[in-house]
Formats: sequence, C-alpha cells, structure tokens
Amino acid sequence: MLSPLTAGTAVAQATAASSVPSIDQALEAQTASGAALSPDGQRVVYEVSRTNWKDNAFERDLWIADRDGQHAHLLTAQVKSSTGARWSPDGRWIAFASDRPGQVAETKADSRQIYVIDPMGGEARQMTKLEDGVDGYEWGPDSKTIAFTTKDPLSKAQKDRVERYGEYTVIDGDEQMTHLWTVDVTAAPVAPPAKDAKEKPSTAASGASSSAAPTPPFGVPEAHRLTEGDQFSVQDFSWSKDGTKIAFAASKNGELKNGGTATVYVISVADKKVTKLVTTPGPHTDPHFSPDGTQVAFVTADGAQYFFYANQKIAVVPVTGGHPKVVSGSFDEDAHLLDWSEGGIYFSALKKTAGHLYRLNVATGAVEQVTHPDDVVANGFSFSKDFRQVAYGAAMPNMGGEIYIASTSGDGAAIRVTHLDDSMKAYTLARREVVRWKSGDGATVEGVLVKPADFDPKKKYPLLVVIHGGPTGIDRPNISPDRYYPVEQFVAKGALVLRPNYRGSAGYGGAFRALNVRNLGVGDYADVISGVDSLIAQGFVDKDRVGSMGWSEGGYISAFITTSSDRFKAVSVGAGISDWMTYYVNTDITPFTRQYLKATPWDDPEIYKKTSPITYIAKAKTPTLIQQGDRDKRVPVPDSFELRQALEDKGVPVKMVLYHGFGHPIDKPKQQRAVMEENLHWFGHYIWGEPFADGVGPGAAPVIK
Repeated sequence: MLSPLTAGTAVAQATAASSVPSIDQALEAQTASGAALSPDGQRVVYEVSRTNWKDNAFERDLWIADRDGQHAHLLTAQVKSSTGARWSPDGRWIAFASDRPGQVAETKADSRQIYVIDPMGGEARQMTKLEDGVDGYEWGPDSKTIAFTTKDPLSKAQKDRVERYGEYTVIDGDEQMTHLWTVDVTAAPVAPPAKDAKEKPSTAASGASSSAAPTPPFGVPEAHRLTEGDQFSVQDFSWSKDGTKIAFAASKNGELKNGGTATVYVISVADKKVTKLVTTPGPHTDPHFSPDGTQVAFVTADGAQYFFYANQKIAVVPVTGGHPKVVSGSFDEDAHLLDWSEGGIYFSALKKTAGHLYRLNVATGAVEQVTHPDDVVANGFSFSKDFRQVAYGAAMPNMGGEIYIASTSGDGAAIRVTHLDDSMKAYTLARREVVRWKSGDGATVEGVLVKPADFDPKKKYPLLVVIHGGPTGIDRPNISPDRYYPVEQFVAKGALVLRPNYRGSAGYGGAFRALNVRNLGVGDYADVISGVDSLIAQGFVDKDRVGSMGWSEGGYISAFITTSSDRFKAVSVGAGISDWMTYYVNTDITPFTRQYLKATPWDDPEIYKKTSPITYIAKAKTPTLIQQGDRDKRVPVPDSFELRQALEDKGVPVKMVLYHGFGHPIDKPKQQRAVMEENLHWFGHYIWGEPFADGVGPGAAPVIK
C-alpha cells in the first residue's frame, strides 16, 4: 500500500508539466492535519486529505504512525471522510466521526456519526444514529463512555406544521437547540430493523476499514440524553478527571449573533443536575477542569463590550461557582485553551506570523513558550496522558505543513512524522518572506511577499495583492496549496504577490487588532496602498501593472480599492461587503458590524457611509470580477449585486459569478477550480494583456455606455 508521501510524489513527478503545480495539481495536493497522540505517546493518528473529483469533494482519511514516522499505514479506507480521531484514555480504541454510508437508513445523508475502531485495524463499529449527526464528542475517563452533542430533531408540533402549511421559517423562532448526550461503547447494541436473514456482517481483509458500509452485527448502542430544554444550546465541553461531571459552554441558541450569551455550566452525570458557574457578562467558552476537579478554566472576553476584537483570556472559577479570576491577563493575544495539567494550563496562540504552544502557571500568571523555533507555525495540539509529549501540525517558512511529535519539556528536537511536503520537490516554487512597512498613520504593518525563485531586484514585476479575510485572519510565509487565488501560477507568470496583514489581523496584539474599529476599509486600504508604495519605492514593481483580490474581508477591502483608487488595473472581489447597511440587515452575524463600527445604521448612518465602498462608486474605474456562493449568509449576496449593478451603471467592466449551493466558503474542488481559473483569466487579461479565454474564463465583460 502506498503511503501518502509515495502517492503524492508519484502524482507530482508524473504530471508536472511546468515549474509549478497546475490548478488541478494544487487542488489535489495532500495535506496532513488533526493529529491525535496515543495516551502513551508512542503512536499518532492523523488525517490526510484526498480530492475526489468524481463526487466533487475534499475528503480525509485517517492514518496511524509510530512516533518516529517510520511505520505508517492507512487506518480507515472508506467512501466519504473520517476525521476528528480521539484515543480512549486506556489506548484501546480510537473514536472518529465519518459521513460514510452507515447502517442506519433514517439518518440524514452526509450526517457525521461516531465510529470506534481498534488501532490495530479491523472493522469500525458505528456508535450513533443521529438524525442531524454529531457535533463535538469526547471520551470519558473510563474509556467506555463517549459524550457528544447533537441538534434536537424537529418536534411533533414542528412536523405537524410542515404537514399542514408546508415549509417556512419563523426568524428567531425556529432555532433547533443542541444538547449533550452519552453513549456506552461497551453496551449491547440495539437491533436494527429486520433485513434479509441471509445477510451477514462484513469483515475487513486488511488493517483498514473496508470500502463497504460497516455493518456491526446488532446495530448501534442506545444513547442517553444529559441536557434538554430550550433555555440554552450546548457548545464545547470537557469531562472532569474522575468522570463524574462535564463542564460545558452554552448560549441562548445556536445562532451566531447570540454567541455573546455563551457562559459556563457544570452537569453531574449521575443525576443530570446542571449548575451555572459563571454569571458575569460573556462570552465564556471552552471549559476545562483542573486536575483535582476543584476548578474550571475557560476562555473569556473578560467583560469586554466589544469582544469581537478584544483579547480572549483564560479565567478560572471554583467548580461550585463564584467570581471568575483571569489568570492570563498580561498575555497580549487570543489564548485558545487546550487542557489543564499538573504543570499548568496549555493554550495555543499566534505570535505575529508564527503560531505556538504555551504553558500558563495559574498561580503566577507566567507564560512559557513550549514550541520552537520562534518562526514555526504550529497548531492542532494533542497530548499524551502524562502531558510529557505533544503531537501537532507545523510548518517552517517556505515549507509545507507536517505532523510532528515533541517533548513538552523542550528537550530534544521535534520528530517529523509525515513527509507530504516532499511531493513539492518536483517543482520550483515561489519564495516567501516577511516584509514590513509604515502605514499612513505611522502604524507598522507586516505582510508576506511571494517572489519568483529567481527574483532579480533589478527587474520590474507586476504586483498582485492577495488580501486575507477575517479581519482577524493572518497570512504566513509557509507553503500551502493554492485555494481561490492561483498564487503559484501568478508568480510563474512573472508577478510578485503581496499578502498584507493589515490592521485588525490576529497575531499582533489587542491594540493592533482594534486599529480598524470605526475605520474599516479606510484604514485597511491605507495599509494595503502603503505596502504597495513601499514595494514600488524599492524599484522592482511595475506601478502600471498592479491588481488586488481577496475573499470575505479581503473581498471588502478589494471592493474599497475598486471604488477608491485608479491605481489598480484589475480587482477581484470574493464574497465582499460593498454596503455596511445592506450587510447589517442581512448577515447572520449582526454584532460584528455593531462592534466594529460601534453603532447601528439607525444610530450613526455617517460611519456606515464612510466605511462602505459603495459610497465612493463615482470614483470607480477598475475592471472588477465578483464571485460568491448564492447561499452565503455571512456576507449577504445583495452586497455583490449592489456592487455589480453600480459598476455596470457607471460603465466599469464587471463580471459577477454565483456558485450554486454554496455558502460563504466555496469548499468543493470543481467550483474551487472555477474560482481559480476565473481569477487566472481575469488578471491574465488586465495585467498581462492576454485575450479573454472562452468557456470557463470570463469572456468579454460588457461596458454600459
């Protein structure tokens, strides 16, 4: 059986027709993620991506390897994906979620169910038959019980309503609550509906699950509800070390706009008694018990009114309730809580363009960086039972991400488990470096400059700006497969690519993250244009061949460029905001706008005008490509239609493409191929003077006179 490394290298060597991956090869590039370290620290399970062109899906399989990476094999071989591996505390079983065809027909298509498999291989056993599938799940300390969350099914009254009146939705009235359940993996399964008496359960012929649907002999175990009602909707949770309690975060309901109502509860597993631990203003999320079970740590905005851009801190509260105490107050970034060990609380955080694991001393507030070197991008941490070992994904500058295992004491170098990045050795990839400049108001801004491997500072290159979303996203100098924007293709054609970490980006502290408050678009555009000017001043950029593109917040900033500047030859707006008023009344996350602009459009219409690209439409001259999913709730589609119509009315070349069936992300390979090819053709025409391509390409954009 080919390892992921061997398979990836074979594909690259056999199909490489140029110095860089084609768009299809970029979409087929394998990536590793989701590391799960065994309790003894000797084995790691991880996910490897797979591009299924036939079913138009990105899928993931589970692999298992020894800690030295020398012995790796496929653990699950199924149609659809297997993800989210979790070792039982005794190391006997591995639980995972899969949307594979299950044995239970009454569940919804593509619903994620929990399966359990022996790490030595064999057939996976299905543990749940949830109508809407499983959300989160965790093993109990007894290695027999798995707790999980799932949405409540429609009530009889709701089903009767559909039968009588047809389907419709009551806004703020039809939200399905998510609740906490458990299942005993050792319990006798419940018999499924009768089938052909001659049918026999399937067996696996190798160490991986067979490609047929798993059919354990007697169905799945019965699940038991822990929480219920319409008072809260459960989010993340964790077990106490003795298995008697579960701490969980819950909000008013599952709607994103109500995320600020999240707070922390504890439930006694034996009697299902629920206690609210934290009553101070939220949001409070991601609770974890102390090793002795007397306290609960959680992530909090610490009462910040505008928590969308405030630092997320770690606080602790007694398990009996009381006033929380922030224990990470001096750490100037979002702290993502991972677990609480005898040696302290582990959390992850960004550090400019790097990412690290940290250990917090609860008593003193001192923070120690665990991962090294300083410029590594590390994430997705999983610990051994004694917390002496940690597995994670990581990448260095100009390298792809791999799975590593390291000591949490800092002794010795990290052990590299996977080698997927080796498949890129057949290509001559662009080089990435971190650059910095001063913005118009004096703020220091960083970004990643992507250059040809044979870059010559004496030449002049076209410059394309690729802007990340968020605004609290971040660009880094490591290599990852192209999505949405074919960066390697652009660089191979002779361009430089600037990926600015404009104000509001994560990794640079709370003050920098707040610099675009009541300054959205305006300050962001200043950061981008000052970065462009900085590169032009160095003499290697052709100022007459500059373009911009981005998705979400990056699309918004690109729309701002379209309507505020005549210095760009072409722009591509992906799911971008054109009018904050239109956005505010249509989005599923209304608090975002209220917090960043510190007002509603009814209270302060001027700030909504000032920060909306549509306000400056009279200045628009730049040919603009607009792309979006037609079911986008995060950035409402009317924003794209508004910008398109305004540009058309102004006689500016514009093309708009809607991808059917997609929300905010475009997350299937064929449509991602279309998105990238549209951008390659659009900028090929306006930056390099190439003729418009037929078919999938943009074609001649109409100009209204």
